[in-house]
Amino acid sequence: MPQFPSLTEDLKADVVVVGAGITGITTAYLLAKRGLKVVVLNAGRILEGTTGSTTAKVTVQHDLIYSEFLSHLGEEKTRLYYDANQEALQFVKNIVNELSIDCQLSEEDAYVYTSNNAYIRKIQDEYKAYTKLNIPGAYVETTSLPFETKAAVRMSGQAQFNPVPFLIRFLQEIIKMGGLIFEHTTVVGASQERPSIVKTKQGSQVVCDYVVVSSHFPFNDRKGLYFSRLHAEKSYVLAVRTEKAYPGGMYISAEEPKRSLRSLLIHGEPAILIGGEGHKTGQGICTFDHYENLQKFGEESFGIKEILYRWSAQDIFTLDKIPYIGQQVSDVPNHLIATGFRKWGMTTSMVAAMLNTNLIMGEGSPYEEVFTPRRFHADPSIKTFVMQNANVAMHLIAGKLDLVTKQPEELAFDEGSVVRVHGKRAGAYRESDGKLHVVDTTCTHLGCEVEWNEAERTWDCPCHGSRYSFQGDVIEGPAKKALTKIQLP
Repeated sequence: MPQFPSLTEDLKADVVVVGAGITGITTAYLLAKRGLKVVVLNAGRILEGTTGSTTAKVTVQHDLIYSEFLSHLGEEKTRLYYDANQEALQFVKNIVNELSIDCQLSEEDAYVYTSNNAYIRKIQDEYKAYTKLNIPGAYVETTSLPFETKAAVRMSGQAQFNPVPFLIRFLQEIIKMGGLIFEHTTVVGASQERPSIVKTKQGSQVVCDYVVVSSHFPFNDRKGLYFSRLHAEKSYVLAVRTEKAYPGGMYISAEEPKRSLRSLLIHGEPAILIGGEGHKTGQGICTFDHYENLQKFGEESFGIKEILYRWSAQDIFTLDKIPYIGQQVSDVPNHLIATGFRKWGMTTSMVAAMLNTNLIMGEGSPYEEVFTPRRFHADPSIKTFVMQNANVAMHLIAGKLDLVTKQPEELAFDEGSVVRVHGKRAGAYRESDGKLHVVDTTCTHLGCEVEWNEAERTWDCPCHGSRYSFQGDVIEGPAKKALTKIQLP
């Protein structure tokens, strides 16, 4: 991985891209190709967020989605959603060939399958949607998986790859074209006039004509109320070597808990990614259990010889399952966003990069209305909005009423827990060397109480998905400020 400096001086640019995952880097690459001066600002190390933790299926088969979209959006917009993602898939294939990027790109069939009779009808309805929309696909009753499946829908010509070398090449191209990239540079605000002034936590600023926010939650959410229109979910992955050979293809189950499968090479040797176990951030069971459930599935299905890696990723969901891409609010035309990829960011990130580039260049796009952040579909958005915010309210109240009796001194080495300090709720973690860290558990975003994530040793907010290290530092937003540290006598 290349390393980049922090921003320590004031700059001017045509566009500032905030967030350097796959969306931000691709957006910067496309804008630089069009001759614009681009500055990319990233709060931490580049590609250490969701992009670096993805299963990287480059597919337009986004679970069982087309039948649902037909009922909510109608045929025209659903087809446009497909077309936009199909263009994105082809863009990835083309650019890998054009730039000769060694990123394990391979063409694969993609399947949504079920092993449960109750989901056969859903699979059949999805295939009917394919037929109505003229989407190439097939309905099959069996697959090559080493366990029984009842039905599946297949899309051929999909792909998988490693996004890190893919994006490293983009970073190199951006620099060649005069773009500037900065790590460890946290953006804390941006003025709404044009030109805009993008301000950083470190005190430096960039004056620019356009701001593209490609972080998970928009950092400048003054009018859009995105915190109430988005929610965060965690999911988990094992990279394993197995006794049984992988049959090829990419798979995801229709039923919950999700089971996602694909192959890859690790140090030149074949391995399998087993993913799933999604839940709202801060609201899961003991996080170790999610990894253990995936391990049990892998052992039963393929026979696990070795677990090479375990990790998790956090993804953002919109009210209607379509990403928010485009002008952030109606009266600020030079601020654009891209968020809410719902775990299918390998194509929707490309859609976002291409669409926002077109908007900045003053060019029209047939996809603008489908993805506009200013949309609101009565069905399902209202129902989802009510349910989501009722869930937030429940966790806000439950956290305040939580009865805690455990004391910090009761913690064993490498143990974290909600504790009671000075008669109030707090969070504590004792490192393996005995050092104790105590923080206020009130999330600095909107005041919910964070919960301890045992497997990853973080404090996670069950309301809007903010995550903090055991020392209280922000790992993921929408929170901007660290948890308050508590000093014990």
